[in-house]
Amino acid sequence: MFFRMVIQALVRQWKKMGMIAFTIALGASLATAMLNVMFDVGDKVNQELKTYGANIRVVPETASILSDVYGMEDSHAQYLREDELGKIKTIFWSFNIVDFAPYLEEKALLSVKSGGDAENVSVAGTWFSHHMDLPTGETLDTGMKAMKTWWTLDGGWINDDDLDGALVGSGLAKKMGIKKGDKISLMADGSASAAAADFTVKGIFDAGGNEDDFIYINLSSAQDLFSKQGLISSIDMSALTTPDNELARRAAQDPQSLNMVDWDTWYCTAYVSSICYQIQEVISNSTAKAVRQVAESEGAILNKTQLLMLLITILSMVGSALGISNLVTASVMERSQEIGLMKAVGARNGSVMALVLTEILITAVIGAAGGYFAGLAFAQVIGQSVFESSINIKLTVIPVVAILIFIVTMAGSIPSIRMLLNLEPAEVLHGR
Repeated sequence: MFFRMVIQALVRQWKKMGMIAFTIALGASLATAMLNVMFDVGDKVNQELKTYGANIRVVPETASILSDVYGMEDSHAQYLREDELGKIKTIFWSFNIVDFAPYLEEKALLSVKSGGDAENVSVAGTWFSHHMDLPTGETLDTGMKAMKTWWTLDGGWINDDDLDGALVGSGLAKKMGIKKGDKISLMADGSASAAAADFTVKGIFDAGGNEDDFIYINLSSAQDLFSKQGLISSIDMSALTTPDNELARRAAQDPQSLNMVDWDTWYCTAYVSSICYQIQEVISNSTAKAVRQVAESEGAILNKTQLLMLLITILSMVGSALGISNLVTASVMERSQEIGLMKAVGARNGSVMALVLTEILITAVIGAAGGYFAGLAFAQVIGQSVFESSINIKLTVIPVVAILIFIVTMAGSIPSIRMLLNLEPAEVLHGR
């Protein structure tokens, strides 16, 4: 009898219940979309920010000491080993290392074949687009090209097998009158053998920073020119990281001060400090540090984005609760005589309340189911339009949305339930 009354009530008030289901569906769809995006936005934002430069820099240990203690930028006091670069992809968070590029930076005497005075300039050897075999048996394509996507380039990038190609910064090119296609000569400055090599300018780049006064050549060419075979002076890398919290900040100051539980939590979380620590474990005599401007920007942007998503979810739930409250209250008022008659013939408040809440919950389930699938589609629209990639569906969103819808439905039903409990059969049946 109970469920027959529920079904009859739903059929008889299908328009009103349809509006309630639609209101719940709107809230559920927005909550589903925002929560899926919020749980997936970390990787998306990190991937977007990776196009704007490295967030970790690795230098020789002595170079870091000179910089920290004496304020001296001398990365040539010691070198890192090129043959250890593959070890970067063997750390615990290896899959979070998106790209990396080694550099060998030295001074050289530049002369242009077309004439003009020689100039002492900074030369950096690097990987532009390098294919390497990893110690794990996997392969990797990495290099500076993938990490400098914001550069504007007049010309083309250099291939790994182009040993006599060079990229010249726009500032240096303007100063020396260098154009694409020019022949230049580099002589190792301070080298006992005064080694020299000729290069062809394959492109003029504009980086908008200090790099505009650099010349970039292939790493092997720089090692030959400066007699530094197998050596590099620094490594820049882009890594997907988790925003810092109090634990990460304590660990960054002194990892040894952590207790065992905190240590395990920190080490097994992709904080920039834990990734740096693990890099130092596999690269000999190195110091890895976060590029704070980039790392802190990532954390701030990610936290604000997630907060925005959360606020939108909360506001959508509040709006749904208000809509449900109005619709359910109107439904109870329309059925006041029916409810009064039920009370008059012996129905208790609990039974009548159970009847009304069952009707609302069935309507909520139908609306929430439709809203969930609509929200998944909405999340993909957001992913494609904002990040140009799909949003990963998180199954954990299902129970979260279900709980939110239940809370919102119950909260929205409170005014109507109070009205129902205070309803007097005699007054209703007499039209008062």
